[in-house]
Amino acid sequence: MGYIGNQFNSNFSSLAKQDITGNGGTGYTLSTAVANANEIEVFVNNVRQEPAVAYNVSGTTLTMTGNVTSTDDFYVVYQGKAVQTTTPSPASVTAAMLAQGAAGSYLGDATQLGNIIRVHEKELNTSVTVAANTNGMCAGPLTLASGVTITVSAGATLVVT
Repeated sequence: MGYIGNQFNSNFSSLAKQDITGNGGTGYTLSTAVANANEIEVFVNNVRQEPAVAYNVSGTTLTMTGNVTSTDDFYVVYQGKAVQTTTPSPASVTAAMLAQGAAGSYLGDATQLGNIIRVHEKELNTSVTVAANTNGMCAGPLTLASGVTITVSAGATLVVT
């Protein structure tokens, strides 16, 4: 049988949820800032609360109009914060898609990626900082261009081979 309409999308998403323990009061901290009460659903003992009536929110501050005890089942579902559950297919990620400069990401020239061998210039033309609690490595011989520095922060490691 033929199919009429948009192509089926194999990407699925789920909404983020935060469990909160009641403290007998009305003020609580959300793990993610929201713009208004309609961006979250609040549940107390599995009963949805009405936005702007049973609760208000400002940034990460959730204020209930009634007290919530520690024995109450209390949680928030973020309506605008979907968590993507898609896994890219093999060989579908290109060098241009790689993040530049984030911890744990590829920091070099993404156009020089190889299957096993990483090819790079012999001269470093950009100053680099190896952040605390991260590792870095480079293969030599390596020279630094005029005015270029390599900074290894406390708690970081740089290996030159």
